[in-house]
Amino acid sequence: MSHYDENTLEEVRRANDIVEVIGEYVPLKRSGANYFGLCPFHSEKSPSFSVSPDRQMYHCFGCGASGTVYQFYENYLHMSFPEAVRALAERAGITLKETEYSPEQKKRKERRDKLLALQKEAAYYYYALLHSDHGKHCLEYFKNRKLSDETMRNFGLGYSDAFSDDLYRHLKKKGYTDDILKDSGLITFDERGVRDKFFNRAMFPIMDQYSRVIGFGGRVMGDGKPKYLNSPETDIFDKSHTLYGLFLARRSRRGYFILCEGYMDVIALHQGGFDCAVASLGTSLTPGQVDVISRFTKDVYLSYDSDGAGIKAALRAIPMLRSRGIMPRIIHMAPYKDPDEFLKGLGPEEYQKRIDEAENFFIFEIRQLQTQYDMSDPGKRTEFQRETAKKLMGFKEQLERDNYIDAVCRAFDIPVQAMKQLVKELAAGEARKSGMMGHKAPDKGQAAKVSADVKVRQTDKNQRLLLSWISYRPDLFGTVSKYLKPSDFEDGVLRSTAEGMYRQMEKSGIMNPASIIDSFDEVEDQNEVSRIFHEYVRDLQATPKDERGTAFVQTLSRAVAKAYDERMNALEETDVTRFDLIREKKESLSEISKLRIPNA
Repeated sequence: MSHYDENTLEEVRRANDIVEVIGEYVPLKRSGANYFGLCPFHSEKSPSFSVSPDRQMYHCFGCGASGTVYQFYENYLHMSFPEAVRALAERAGITLKETEYSPEQKKRKERRDKLLALQKEAAYYYYALLHSDHGKHCLEYFKNRKLSDETMRNFGLGYSDAFSDDLYRHLKKKGYTDDILKDSGLITFDERGVRDKFFNRAMFPIMDQYSRVIGFGGRVMGDGKPKYLNSPETDIFDKSHTLYGLFLARRSRRGYFILCEGYMDVIALHQGGFDCAVASLGTSLTPGQVDVISRFTKDVYLSYDSDGAGIKAALRAIPMLRSRGIMPRIIHMAPYKDPDEFLKGLGPEEYQKRIDEAENFFIFEIRQLQTQYDMSDPGKRTEFQRETAKKLMGFKEQLERDNYIDAVCRAFDIPVQAMKQLVKELAAGEARKSGMMGHKAPDKGQAAKVSADVKVRQTDKNQRLLLSWISYRPDLFGTVSKYLKPSDFEDGVLRSTAEGMYRQMEKSGIMNPASIIDSFDEVEDQNEVSRIFHEYVRDLQATPKDERGTAFVQTLSRAVAKAYDERMNALEETDVTRFDLIREKKESLSEISKLRIPNA
């Protein structure tokens, strides 16, 4: 993930004090050795977000979010790790050594950079035209749509002139060659000559999540066709993975996205204070766009048009969103068609009420299913209930399924027990069809394996806690290292963390948890290591102060016992070394039981 060595990461991290960095986004107040504020990653009323200047780490005791200054930029500003490093280096005035590229990679990067610069130049030109005499009628169009000057500026709205080669001539003057212009998606070259892709249109720059212009959408001024036109796909513009408005919505603190259909809906919502609105680009929602959404939030409100096409679009979107673990809700906008009309008619406060009253995706699906049946006919009503039961079978977890059965039965006046029985009968029938009936109970071997898995999870907790203890109490490292080697920790993140900690202590005697976190490439691993380092804090909350020394001894005893057991399990039953290990284990545990660790 990272192109930078450990020394570079450490230099940038040290130059960006975590209290100062986070303080630019979150109001913090000192309390004891740490600083506290409201968590920026979840909604809360009392501060549980802690920032440690000594450890250069943050941790929320409410939602568990934690990490270093790099993870804060990754999670708060939605940057990749290299992007976070570059941004923090720039903040500190540090010049990073350029990554070495192959000739082919260098050529490809230069071309992408040139395409991005070209799109940016086009956006400036369209914006300037909007505010010139040529763009008066387009500016009036935006004003009639109730857009403020600030909103037009934030979204970079512009105008493409009525002359069919206006942009082409401008870009040629700026030094762009036909070779790069052909690949820009802005200029058309064919047997009829050269002409602009967009002319006499209200222009909507399409930006990626980092606010770089990658394409455009244009609405015709007048009666031309098509009414809306998008840039074709290029080396920098992939429609299926791009969301309009994401460059602003990614910074929203609302914790959810509002997904709508058009540019104007997104713009109107942002102007109304709903800064989390995004839209697919004039096409149906794609799996790629859902992947992008899932990286930012697991909660989405669908605010599609209230007509038949909008309902169909919502029904298509729901299973895609659900497949990525996203919980969609549906905003009802009657008597208006779309968010833009709704906000003009009833205003932001009423729209917020509609968000608060948004319908669960499954209830919405069943409501649309109900419209296909004549509910006054007992036979049709039974068919509807049977189809509903089939849909309820899609919830594999019994608790979730029962919750949805209760909700559906309340909403559609269906007897709860009758529906539960129907779902049970249908499930039994499906099981018979697929030959899944008659499973044997797990044998003793399987039961033993399950029991062993539980023990592993329990001892993992001890290992995690032990590493966390010595990260806060380096004075205990000598005691731990006397009995445990890094190889005694479970393979994977735990062992790698232990290796990093032992290496630091043996080299300098100074523990640097932030450096260890940032040595991992995967974000999931970084988050996991950060959680490991905060096990100690959670343990302190649950352990009386006068019992903490004893708690450490118990944790060390369990971890050492596990280490010896695993060493013995790796040997043959007849290996005489097992007897030496049994003796060592007994002696070590006896020594540990006599330790007197100061409480902290």
